[in-house]
Amino acid sequence: MAYDYKPYPYRRAPGLTAPEPRHKVLIVGAGPIGLAMAIELANHGVRSVVIDDNDVVSVGSRAICWSKRALEVLDRLGDVGARAVAKGVTWKVGRTRHHEAEVYAFDLLPEAGHKMPAFVNLQQYYVEEYLIDEALRRPEIEIRFKNRVVGLDQSTDHATARIETPDGAYELEADWLIACDGARSPVREMMGLAFEGVLFEERFLIADIEMTADFPPERWFWFEPTFHPGQSALLHKQPDNIYRIDLQLGWDTDPEVERKPERIVPRIEKVVGDRKFRLDWSSIYTFQCRRLDSFLHGRVIFAGDSAHVVSPFGARGGNGGLQDVDALGWRLAAVVRGDAPGASLAAYDRERTFGADENILNSSRTTRFMTPADGIERLFRDQVLRLAGQVPFARTLVNSGRLSVPCTYALTGADDPALPLAARPGSVAPDAPLGEAWLLDRLGREPVLLAIGRAAPKGVTVPVLELAAEGWVRARYLGGAGAALYLIRPDQIVAARWQDADAATIADAVRAMWEGRE
Repeated sequence: MAYDYKPYPYRRAPGLTAPEPRHKVLIVGAGPIGLAMAIELANHGVRSVVIDDNDVVSVGSRAICWSKRALEVLDRLGDVGARAVAKGVTWKVGRTRHHEAEVYAFDLLPEAGHKMPAFVNLQQYYVEEYLIDEALRRPEIEIRFKNRVVGLDQSTDHATARIETPDGAYELEADWLIACDGARSPVREMMGLAFEGVLFEERFLIADIEMTADFPPERWFWFEPTFHPGQSALLHKQPDNIYRIDLQLGWDTDPEVERKPERIVPRIEKVVGDRKFRLDWSSIYTFQCRRLDSFLHGRVIFAGDSAHVVSPFGARGGNGGLQDVDALGWRLAAVVRGDAPGASLAAYDRERTFGADENILNSSRTTRFMTPADGIERLFRDQVLRLAGQVPFARTLVNSGRLSVPCTYALTGADDPALPLAARPGSVAPDAPLGEAWLLDRLGREPVLLAIGRAAPKGVTVPVLELAAEGWVRARYLGGAGAALYLIRPDQIVAARWQDADAATIADAVRAMWEGRE
């Protein structure tokens, strides 16, 4: 079933007839990251204008694998997370084969007690549709379709964008401009900023096909399959009987030739056999692992693919972008409201360049394993694959894409090593069932002190959530300890934790959080 691409209404911008008052936030790009950013800011009471040079959702499925953490972020944005899970294909098992023999399998979420699944496969156009639906319901958000940025200036206290529309050009001033305009970011180009990193000499074909099949909802990866000798292949199941197939092509292939249907269809036929299928969408891409040196440039902030790009194996692109939203939204909202100094945004840059570097490191390792250079790299890869079918230790070395998980920031907040490592400062607060509800549903938008198995100290000025020391809460937050206090940031990240602390100690940790000196 082909997706119905319906255009969203274009409206004449008020700036075409008279200068507009300065806006608080201008977001360039109405893809998943820009839309999520606008809704997250609205969650904190901050208004924004979102502009995009198009008037439809992204053509083609593009990003399809949404991680548990990404779904938790989307779950804070109205009903977006719930709609994504309901529509998407839920999965947690991945299988890796060499030729036709399975050499490695993994379970990304082997334990219960989480609201969100390990991964959901869902075409990007659905996620964008759900985000637009939510954004259009929010009075704090204005979306302007068919508005394209063609010029940019900034001063010490605002940025000015020159914008072209079907009815002419106008200028728009904003205290802050967030560039969420993708890997080929016009804003980045206008500012003369360059990516740093590596472009790998390899090409892959992405093909989405509509096909009726009984394949299970799992990630299937092949090294050197018989249907695609000497190369690698990947298959994912999506909603609407759509399957994603990635095929390694080699650097010496001609992308203009390979993107023709008469070249793609025979390749797909070798993968799926005699099953009937319809080619829904395709693209040719190269591996890139690159980022900006800094994501913060005066009054312009970069997020998502405009700030960093990685190869698609590991699902770190869109998921990493939503973690940018997670780290930026509450901080920028506090700055706009006057509750935090502008200098606190340096913590966003510090954390998300750290996160981008972690994604780039994992993605680069995957790329080198999948496409090894002649010599020691190829010898290592080939021997690992040969041994993986015989001895267990080699299976852990097979790298077909380390799947996206949120990084743990290097925070300096108070810690007690007797408490569980998975809930240390800098990590996402682990979810846990609270009767019929979920812990993460009680977190987000404001700092919260979790008082687990004990009362909160008198005089604490942040909201307190008292929890019984039992079940998954005990396992994930206490371990062998009897009680604990956890300070959780507005983005559901653990800022600090103690077995015991007074109100003054907790207040200092809260100030450090807002000032970006954790």
